[in-house]
Amino acid sequence: MKHIQKPPVGEFAKYASLYVDAVPDDGMVMQHLADNIHVMQDLVRSLPPEKLTTPHAEGEWTVQEILVHVMDTERVFAYRGLRIARGDTVELPGFEQDDYVPYSRANERTLDDIFAEYDSVRRASITLFASFNDDDFLRVGRASGSPFSVRAAVYQIVGHELHHINSIKENYQ
Repeated sequence: MKHIQKPPVGEFAKYASLYVDAVPDDGMVMQHLADNIHVMQDLVRSLPPEKLTTPHAEGEWTVQEILVHVMDTERVFAYRGLRIARGDTVELPGFEQDDYVPYSRANERTLDDIFAEYDSVRRASITLFASFNDDDFLRVGRASGSPFSVRAAVYQIVGHELHHINSIKENYQ
């Protein structure tokens, strides 16, 4: 797998340091991208079925909503990475994650259906980022009013997933 250096501060929004910092500084972000899907699946499948569609606290998302949210975010960040890697200089808009969740209908789906989609999204992200060369990863555009590099995109995908793996462990195990 490709070795991709962690992006320095200045290649992503300040809030994203929560995600970028969560990823090991070993340059193996693509391997983590490939491995973490199994970590997430093993974790979620270890939970009792009734916990999957019941939020741990009022106003919080369910596990299934979290899974679809992780996919939605991965798609948005991969799309941003694609546009920037291809030299697109148009500033990319943000997205309001809380608005997406009710429309996802995650709790009406089966876990197998969600994980089939999750696997497809992940395979698409891996093949997309694997297609980029070293120069592509260093390109910086703008998204949500902040700098956003292609390598920051993949680091944020991985770190965001790790954030939710940890939140599921804390709140549901």
